[in-house]
Amino acid sequence: MIAELGHFVLVLALVVAAVQAIAPIYLARTAPDIALSIASRASYLQFILILLAFAALSYGFVRSDFSLAVVFANSHVAKPLIYKIAGVWGNHEGSMLLWVLIVAAYGAAYARFTDTKDSFAARVLIVQGWLGVAFLAFLLFTSNPFARLLPAPFSGQGLTPILQDPALAAHPPLLYAGYVGFSMAYAFALAALTGADDGGNWARRMRPWILTAWIFLTLGIALGSYWAYYELGWGGFWFWDPVENASLMPWLAGTALLHSALVAEKRDTLKKWTLLLAIITFALSLSGTFLVRSGVLTSVHAFANDPERGLFILAILGGFSLAGFVLYGLRLPRLAADKPFQPVSREGLLLVNNIFLATATVTVFLGTIYPLVLDALGMGKISVGAPYFNAVFAPLTIPFALLLPLGPLLNWRAGSVKPLQNRLLLAAGAAALVTCGIVLSRGAASVMVVALFAAALWLLFGAGLDLAQRLGPYRSRLIKFWTLPANAFSAPLAHAGLAVMLLGILAATQWRAEIVVAAAPNQQINIAGISLRYDGLREIDGPNYRAEQARLTYLTGRHQGTHIFPERRFYEAERAQTTEAAITTDMTGHLYAVVGETSGDKRVLRLWYHPYVAFIWLGALLMALGGSFALVTRLRRA
Repeated sequence: MIAELGHFVLVLALVVAAVQAIAPIYLARTAPDIALSIASRASYLQFILILLAFAALSYGFVRSDFSLAVVFANSHVAKPLIYKIAGVWGNHEGSMLLWVLIVAAYGAAYARFTDTKDSFAARVLIVQGWLGVAFLAFLLFTSNPFARLLPAPFSGQGLTPILQDPALAAHPPLLYAGYVGFSMAYAFALAALTGADDGGNWARRMRPWILTAWIFLTLGIALGSYWAYYELGWGGFWFWDPVENASLMPWLAGTALLHSALVAEKRDTLKKWTLLLAIITFALSLSGTFLVRSGVLTSVHAFANDPERGLFILAILGGFSLAGFVLYGLRLPRLAADKPFQPVSREGLLLVNNIFLATATVTVFLGTIYPLVLDALGMGKISVGAPYFNAVFAPLTIPFALLLPLGPLLNWRAGSVKPLQNRLLLAAGAAALVTCGIVLSRGAASVMVVALFAAALWLLFGAGLDLAQRLGPYRSRLIKFWTLPANAFSAPLAHAGLAVMLLGILAATQWRAEIVVAAAPNQQINIAGISLRYDGLREIDGPNYRAEQARLTYLTGRHQGTHIFPERRFYEAERAQTTEAAITTDMTGHLYAVVGETSGDKRVLRLWYHPYVAFIWLGALLMALGGSFALVTRLRRA
């Protein structure tokens, strides 16, 4: 009965979304107050109805109601409770229900917190209503999460073992909050393009929503990277998997959009570029959904393999993207001209960095889509992997990192580097000195690697200069740190986070060590100056799996006498196995151990040492923290 109620309220939500999308259209110009009232109330009701449906599906997973097809296919009575809950969105149907719930949540949040009650706000909610219609129709007609099995099975097939991990409880919601959050930028762009340009204030009203989406997407990608690092047992943090690229593309475009919206808000320029970026960023978010759910990719991240679903999502992607681009093309001649600015200015530097970000987005898009297009045309299968992406990304990263610190230091409209020369020379000298120290201590490296290290360090020191300049007027208050304005820390933290991430990527890839050894009990193993002893293997029983657990003992170093326990787990319900890496985590490096197959009377062990790899995720946290400071400032002003 609970499942039928969930299905019923989803149908009601579709009806309400249609009302939100259609009814206010006829009143937006003549009676904007009434239009906004209808759209707002519909957005609240739509969110409540979808939340009830989500609660009904969660109830089915927690109670192990195997009469529901999605529960039978993705759960098991022996699963721990946390994985039963995470299993709600660890499948295609449930994850799409989470998607439409977040769409509705953004619409309801905008209706609740918008600071201006006018026709522009009504148009934003109309666009959100159409998104609700499209995805609720997709859910009900192709991916019904409440489909029944008769007769009901006694047991389920279980969740894919590699998804039975705590990170799964947070990764998809964070990622979807980022993807769907960019729908707000799309809605603002269409509202501005349909004539209700809000007196040019749409950029100011759009930016907090872009910040929110960008923060969530940054955290979602970082958590997904860390999950792949410790769960898949391959020793890496980024594989350039097409589905990984599908999340990277809207992040790159969204970063460009975030900076472009700042210029549009502050200086009334780059507005046309900002509107176009808003449409492109959301189109890339939809393309990621298509890649994951259409069946065109085979990946640990992919959920569905159904051509009917793929065509439906392709229609949604094409419809919304085409609507945005056509409207932009029609309205472009009527948009107000951007105000001029000098090339050497804050606007000029932000525009140049936007160009680099856009170019990076295009290179990732081509590398991801090109093999799919060739396959679809019957021209053979090819794989575009790390060599291509590394070759095109490194040359773009260097000038981007070199120019990024200059933008915040320059004035708007027309700036000059001369007043900053001494400080910039100091930062450049420090970056060069540290780079030379790295090369001398770590040995020879390619010119490209040395240049990347220097650029990342320059970016880090440049962020420090930016912070010092922003805090200059508050020197007398520095002792009362908590009284300083939050926005003083936003850009420096975000830029420093990017620098720290780049340093972590370079260190972990250039200085990593790896060995594969067939070890007998009590055999000593040495890697990167660390000595360990393989003590043997034992079998253990988990809540829903059996495991072979190896024990390694540190013989030297700060962890001397401690143990790590890599495992191979066997899940009987799913008839699958996983490799659980054992990782010693220090800021200076990670020792990463995986236990493999038997080789005679020995056991195959694979060990990596990744220096400073933790800087990758520390950098992502700093970037998200910087965005959060900027968002807090916006909320305080509101």
